[in-house]
Amino acid sequence: MGCGWDRKIAYARPLLGAFLVALAATAGYAYETDPYTNRHLPIKDNTELLDARVNQALTEVATSWTRGEDEPAFVRAVYRKLGGLHWVDKYERWLINSAKVEKLANSSKTSVYTGVPFYANRVAGIFGFGPTVKVSGVYVGSDKFGHFFSQGRKFYERYVRMGDETEAARRSVYTERMIFGQLTTGVYSNADIVANFEGYRFYRSLFKFNPDLPKPPIFEWRNGIPERRRAFTWSDHVNDFWDEAINANHFDRVLRSHMRKRLLEFCGQYLEYPDLYASPDADALWKRYAHVGLRDARDLSASVYLAVHCER
Repeated sequence: MGCGWDRKIAYARPLLGAFLVALAATAGYAYETDPYTNRHLPIKDNTELLDARVNQALTEVATSWTRGEDEPAFVRAVYRKLGGLHWVDKYERWLINSAKVEKLANSSKTSVYTGVPFYANRVAGIFGFGPTVKVSGVYVGSDKFGHFFSQGRKFYERYVRMGDETEAARRSVYTERMIFGQLTTGVYSNADIVANFEGYRFYRSLFKFNPDLPKPPIFEWRNGIPERRRAFTWSDHVNDFWDEAINANHFDRVLRSHMRKRLLEFCGQYLEYPDLYASPDADALWKRYAHVGLRDARDLSASVYLAVHCER
């Protein structure tokens, strides 16, 4: 490459920096989450509380419905109730701020990303880190709920247009590679991809059968009125692949070298509680989500990487 290209790069760097800082200023909340730090400490399961919040929103949308049998409009109404146009969705913001939702003890000073240079984790270093909660026995980062409601809605709309899950997934993967993922943070989160897909399955299951569930849709139309058939529960969607310690992130080359070193600092915790880092369903879940855009980082899953590198 010539000098002209070098000048372009030099010119672009400050603009990129300013852009990232601007994003951080508008975000106001966390961007990445940490499923490792204090994972061994007991924490209550928040499923019942988190279910109740979603079911309340669904009831409010249904009881005020006046638009007839318009499924896409109903989906958008649910999204507006629980999702949002900001970096942190309404539901996610409620979860982060609620004192009733128990979270793993953590902070930006003790996070797994602590000590990682800014050039390696970029935007995540500015935004800070969100909490991790336990849902259906799984450690889930708060950002996954935003992915579920917002990116899941986009996935659903792509599916409606294309009629093909694999093609809709291909388009959805772009967001994880770009502004919501690897471009700005160095992290391609496989768990984000799973949450996106499960969000799509949720929106479809409002009025259609979910092929992964032996349950009816949540609603059915009766004379233009959405009649409730069953309650929503996170247990229908959350599984071990929402957990980034089990369904490992695919880090870019720069960040990966730092993360390999940082993960070794959890050896003591892993050796004492190895079952907290393993899933008996890992192989089956990999096959279930193979078509939605996972990038193979299984060598960095805690049960593999720490088992190999931690001295007993």
